[in-house]
Amino acid sequence: MPMSEQLAGRFESFSIKDSNKGGSEREYVYVDGEMESPPRSADGPPDYGPCEPTVSISRMEQWEKELLNDPKNRLALSALAGTDPKTVLTQRSATIADTQSFNIKISLEGSPITNQRSSGRCWLFAATNVFRVPIMRRYNLKDFELSQSYLFFWDKLEKANWFLENILDTTKEDLDSRLIQALMGAPVNDGGQWDMVANLVEKYGLVPQHLYPDSHNAMNSSTMASLITTKLREDALILRNLASKTNSSQSSLGSVKEKMMREVHLMLTLMLGPPPAPDRDMTWEYYDKNDKFESLKTTPLKFAAELSSKDSIEANRGADVHEMFSLVNDPRNAYGTLLSVSRLGNVIGMRGVRYVNVSMDVMKQACIAMLKAEIPIFFGSDVGKWSDSKSGIMDTDLVDYELGFNIRLGLSKAQRLMTGESAMTHAMVLTAVHLDKDGKPVRWRVQNSWGEGAGSKGWFVMSDRWMDQFVYQAVVDPSFVIKEIKDVLKMEPKMLPLWDPMGALA
Repeated sequence: MPMSEQLAGRFESFSIKDSNKGGSEREYVYVDGEMESPPRSADGPPDYGPCEPTVSISRMEQWEKELLNDPKNRLALSALAGTDPKTVLTQRSATIADTQSFNIKISLEGSPITNQRSSGRCWLFAATNVFRVPIMRRYNLKDFELSQSYLFFWDKLEKANWFLENILDTTKEDLDSRLIQALMGAPVNDGGQWDMVANLVEKYGLVPQHLYPDSHNAMNSSTMASLITTKLREDALILRNLASKTNSSQSSLGSVKEKMMREVHLMLTLMLGPPPAPDRDMTWEYYDKNDKFESLKTTPLKFAAELSSKDSIEANRGADVHEMFSLVNDPRNAYGTLLSVSRLGNVIGMRGVRYVNVSMDVMKQACIAMLKAEIPIFFGSDVGKWSDSKSGIMDTDLVDYELGFNIRLGLSKAQRLMTGESAMTHAMVLTAVHLDKDGKPVRWRVQNSWGEGAGSKGWFVMSDRWMDQFVYQAVVDPSFVIKEIKDVLKMEPKMLPLWDPMGALA
């Protein structure tokens, strides 16, 4: 019998009548969280019974009968059973309010809209989209894109080395320990953090996109990542086995590790192509916005170092992108403290990940000040929550799950982190903000890296309420925060374990 006929028969057997003629809302299930107090029944608290350890079939039948006795639930069943709940429950009021209009907007946001394709390189796209703005200003460019693949190549190679060095440093740990399993989980993750891209730029420099364009495997990275991960896990077992032997010397381990690294380098070169050498000359030919042909001979390292030159800093309104650092909002930990993540990084001997933990008000004040100075902002968020990639809207009021399911979702930001409900999953760029008459932010303009087919020709809008709940990081210039915040960078960091949600790679 078709499912539709079965449902119809069950409706009839229940002899459903509208017992809620008065129009009052039925009682909600309540999940404890940020709400001041749970909703109360007009008839007082429910009569609780003993906790049942098993799922009772008779109880399920009773629940189903009561559920389908409510016409609102019957309507919800018709609407939700055959359609994505996010589509059915999208609130028109949010789509109207979240417009692409802002009273503070940087004049040069950077173009074209970039596209990371089927890869997890958002952090490299967001970072290079920040880096390109002072370059575009200095060289009077209409459009410009830096090579994300260039940094991607070196990041994969450095992460492989990082992984193998950590394996050698943890040979006394049990293989099934949480630390070793965390290291084994994703040795060459596509994602990354601001400090990691800063390491790559310092060691390898930057390259214009057309001098090292995307290969198929850069745009579709899963096969490459899977292959290298498999190889590195095998290598890890070999190194651990060798290290356990009393006659193994550091030189023999080093020789084995070098062979392993050479194999990773081979795989990367064949799948991404040989990259420009960091210290060898490259010739960048381009047209400026006046259609004048120009040519620049430099190296990737010199090209990147130019971002800290006097001319580039002036072009970037006094900001040096090489000096920027991460503010984060982690309400589990005290504000005004420095956080780091144990064994998280990419380049041995260079800086690890560091976060200055601040309130959202402090973070937003710094972001507003930077946008007023016309400086774009790298930020990390949990992009999948209460957002729509087609419309490009991120708003906690966008999808009304409470209306559709008669439930309350009340986890706080700290609780989401503590339970694994949320973490940084995506990096993007802020280029504008709309302030109300009291100077408070209402919505933010976001440059994404999903191509022009997402959002409004590639642009997203984020409500300020969504920012409070799902933005965890903003990278700022030191001149836009007070001295007390900058001084936190001098503190000894609180080390979070590798599996902490603040160790998630955007």
